[in-house]
Amino acid sequence: MTATATISLLAAAIPPSTATAAPTHLDPLQLFLDADIVVQIVMLGLILASVWVWAIIVSFSMKVGKLDSKNRHFEKNFWRSDNPDALIASIDGELPSRNVAEAGLAEWRASTEKGVADRDGARSRISQAMDAAVTLESDRLAARLNFLATVGSVAPFVGLFGTVWGIMNSFFQIGAQSNTSLAVVAPGISEALFATAIGLFAAIPAVIAYNRFSFRVNSFETKLYRFADKLNASLSRELERM
Repeated sequence: MTATATISLLAAAIPPSTATAAPTHLDPLQLFLDADIVVQIVMLGLILASVWVWAIIVSFSMKVGKLDSKNRHFEKNFWRSDNPDALIASIDGELPSRNVAEAGLAEWRASTEKGVADRDGARSRISQAMDAAVTLESDRLAARLNFLATVGSVAPFVGLFGTVWGIMNSFFQIGAQSNTSLAVVAPGISEALFATAIGLFAAIPAVIAYNRFSFRVNSFETKLYRFADKLNASLSRELERM
């Protein structure tokens, strides 16, 4: 065996010590840690918004289901009760149907305690009192949905801002290093695009949940209006007997 062949065999047997293994998959945590400070702040803000969105989704789903069940139970007992005032007083906590009934009965007592001089006026006041109560209960239920709408419309643009900033930083690195190799800009662009991905991750569930919950609030409001109309009709018959 010649000296040249021996050196070649030894070189092949020795593993390269400076070789760096290329990444085989995207590591979200590493993308975040390697990103520019501005992009990191954008990502953190979007992640917090996403967490809050999911908290609203879970809590709202549980709240609406519970209120709907309690309302049905109250309305069923209300139409069977011989003493609605006692039933209303026995309910603890805020219940939409209870509050609507209480508003209607309170206006009915105020309009009839000294006799009824104007039946049409009394009917109108009772209806307005219950309509106002229905609107108030619907507004209370939908109060937190505004955050879903805001995240759904703003989060993609916030993520896009992080992406633009990261790409600008990548091009700055090209100029600073006088190197147009893709290896120079690829990591920064990946980190920048990750900000847009997080923005979409926050926005898509927010938009879907907002549309779904808006429908549920409208359906809930319609049920309250039906209850109010039925109570108004019952009180109108009482007015006719006076």
